[in-house]
Amino acid sequence: MLNNNMNLHHLYGFILLFLSLNVYGQNQEDKIYNAVDSFTANPSTEALQNLRSIETDFWKSAKPKTKEELLAIVILNCNKAYYENQFGQTLDAIKSYEKAWMIYQKNKLKNYDITEFCLKPLGNLYTILGDYKNAENTIKQYYFIANEEKNEKQKIAAILNLSNVYQNSGKVHEAIEIIEKTLRSEKITSSQKGLLLNNLGANYLLRNINEDFTEAENAFLKAIPLLKKDKALSENLYNTYINLYRIKLDFNLKDATLYFVKAQAIFEKLPQQEPRKKAQFYLEKSFLLLKQNSFEEAQNELTIVYKTLLPNYQSQKNILPDKNSLYAETVLLDALDLQAELYLSQNEPKNALKSYALSFYIEELFQSLLIYEDSKIISQIRNRNRTEKCLDIYKSLFDSEKKQSYIEDAFKLAEKTKSVVLKDHLKNVELLSREEKLILQQMQNWNTIILKEQQKQDLADISKINEAIQKQNKLMLLLKSNEEKNNKKNQTSFDLQKLYAKLDKDDAVLYEYFMGYKAIHLFVVQNNKIQLKSICIGHICSEPIIRFISFFDNPENIVSNVGSYQKTAFFTHKKLLLPLKSDSKNLIIIPDGLLNFLPFEALITKESKTTNFAKMHYLLNDFDISYNNSAELYLNANTLSSGKKNILGLFPVFGKTNYELPFSKNELQSIKHNFDGQFFENENATFSNFKNNVTGKSIIHLSTHASSGDFEIPASIKFYDQEILFSELYNLQLNPDLVVLSACETGIGKLYKGEGAMSIARGFQFAGAQNLLFSLWNVNDYTTSVFMDYFYKDLKHNSSFVHATANAKRKFLKDENIPNAKKSPYYWSAFVYYGTLEKPETQTNYIFYIISFLAVIGLFLSFNHYRNGKSSRNSQKREL
Repeated sequence: MLNNNMNLHHLYGFILLFLSLNVYGQNQEDKIYNAVDSFTANPSTEALQNLRSIETDFWKSAKPKTKEELLAIVILNCNKAYYENQFGQTLDAIKSYEKAWMIYQKNKLKNYDITEFCLKPLGNLYTILGDYKNAENTIKQYYFIANEEKNEKQKIAAILNLSNVYQNSGKVHEAIEIIEKTLRSEKITSSQKGLLLNNLGANYLLRNINEDFTEAENAFLKAIPLLKKDKALSENLYNTYINLYRIKLDFNLKDATLYFVKAQAIFEKLPQQEPRKKAQFYLEKSFLLLKQNSFEEAQNELTIVYKTLLPNYQSQKNILPDKNSLYAETVLLDALDLQAELYLSQNEPKNALKSYALSFYIEELFQSLLIYEDSKIISQIRNRNRTEKCLDIYKSLFDSEKKQSYIEDAFKLAEKTKSVVLKDHLKNVELLSREEKLILQQMQNWNTIILKEQQKQDLADISKINEAIQKQNKLMLLLKSNEEKNNKKNQTSFDLQKLYAKLDKDDAVLYEYFMGYKAIHLFVVQNNKIQLKSICIGHICSEPIIRFISFFDNPENIVSNVGSYQKTAFFTHKKLLLPLKSDSKNLIIIPDGLLNFLPFEALITKESKTTNFAKMHYLLNDFDISYNNSAELYLNANTLSSGKKNILGLFPVFGKTNYELPFSKNELQSIKHNFDGQFFENENATFSNFKNNVTGKSIIHLSTHASSGDFEIPASIKFYDQEILFSELYNLQLNPDLVVLSACETGIGKLYKGEGAMSIARGFQFAGAQNLLFSLWNVNDYTTSVFMDYFYKDLKHNSSFVHATANAKRKFLKDENIPNAKKSPYYWSAFVYYGTLEKPETQTNYIFYIISFLAVIGLFLSFNHYRNGKSSRNSQKREL
């Protein structure tokens, strides 16, 4: 179908070109179009090489390229991409479509349906690849084009494809919203309605609410008669029956099988399918057979999947394909995950781990192809689900064989899920060229424009958003082409022995959590050994944690329910298996999921009936507590700078406004009293003054307002002149010893398991800050100023950052000037410290040591001189 349409375009273009071009132009275009027509008449993987050679020769020529010639190259690439996808060469197809779109945009070409033959398939391939940000941008671009051209068919196609992107990237509510809105339109045809209903049902399924299963089934059943009317929609009808089969799979295996049989009957009548769609069908069949406990038959179908996707696959005794033959393909990934489940069903856990290892390898291939942070974060969700299954296997193997290596491998695997995007960014910053950094900075700037315009909702300028998306897309394509040339890789292995040594040096015990769907896994690293503990199963895991965190929603929750707070804090401490006071002075906590929002210091280690907050038994009393995003970041932290502390402080204060922070002035005076620095107050506390003066500062202190945002609005922080989104901080290049974010909710933002919160603190981490002090909820202006005063006084005496933080909280609780109600954990436990346990050294120390050393030498010389003098006088007496 697509080929015929393309050939018509080629013919039309050929006639126009014949009438208008010079002899050289005719020959060039003739050569290109003839090659394309010859290829589409007899497509094959071998013939693809001829198209590539034609294009290579075209670009080698030094003669100027006409727009007509460039359009011919665009058409060549779109045809090439279509068949590369048909032959299972997905990544090559994406590159060809990207090249076509890049040439088309750059040269402002016309007279070709770029939406139908390039953008639509490119957006779909991005979705398949898991590159959801790129998919969303591409689809929004051709929706904008279709809307301007009043092309209703392409608008509906864009809505369907955009809902697919939302569906796959966890934005199910947005997907349902745009489909339901479109269904209410009177302009849609019955076929379009059938497609929309099928898509709506798929989204209801993903929302995973019990009543939604009924809604999903109803949507699918309504779609069937509408899809049956149009034979061209047979593939969509097949998908509908597959969706109905999936609904019934866990509840009614008989009905599920009946729906699968109907789907199979349609599939067998469909025209020749590309390899991945064939493989997908056999994968579904294998999954059904596994559910029916037909293990041998399920394995046979999986073998067909491997043979379909891997031309060189040969059925071996161990079944699993060779690692070197694997590539980034979601169906292949799902097949290997299913293979692991099949092994587990046959009590072969070690083979299951081997299969999962291959899945992890494919995930790494996917990750290396992604540019946007959003896409990278979402791709980690699959990895976490797989990791949880592997942790269960490792624990089971350890229980039966008692080999410590299983626990160590489990820990390393869990570590790989911790802040992956942040860690990769920090590693890549060292490898990127100046040009690549500039591209990333420009991409981020355009992304900021998109986000800020979207916040205007109904008042948003759609054309401005579309322009920003286009600019961002061009930069993305340029960055991808640069990365392919450079092919940078920076894989490092985690060194457990170094971790053990560092913990020993820091006098610390490390608690790393992994919050799964079935259980919370806890790794305790201490005394050159790792323990793995599973805490609980099901919803019981999160209930006490949520209840404890909810006490910090407002200041009254604790004060008005002191007894309830103590019980919940004590129970949560026990539930999380935290230590009682031990030989180790420091406790390092690597939280996960909801635990990112939990103030561990405020947990109760021993119940009492006291209502005096200062006399309660907090975990704070037993340890100096430092947090971190991962053990790897703790292990590889940069050494603190030596020399005198140099502070950059910004204090907007916002006098005589609703945002006024009167006690921020107290903070400023306290810091000035203890340290030298550069301080900007009131109208001088601007973002530009911050950016222009941040270089070379050892401590950055921001005393201002901040917001965690919500699902739609990103986290932000206020300077005197403007509000800055957390992602706008990414482009800053910082290397301070410490960043202090004395503001509300600076550690709160949209939460992703493993990766953490998209918060202001994360913005500074991306910018290069490794040690941070930030807040987990709305902080009180007065009590914050008191806490900061204690913190900087302790820091002045050369305390480590972690000890200064803990000591400030302890002194706050002992302060007789603070009333009991203000000693509630709400006021003192909001600030948490993330970073190194290293103790900073200053010039003062060295001067003291030098002066002391010189004084000792001076005393020695004086004593020696005195002794020599005395000896001389004595000898003179003897002589007399």
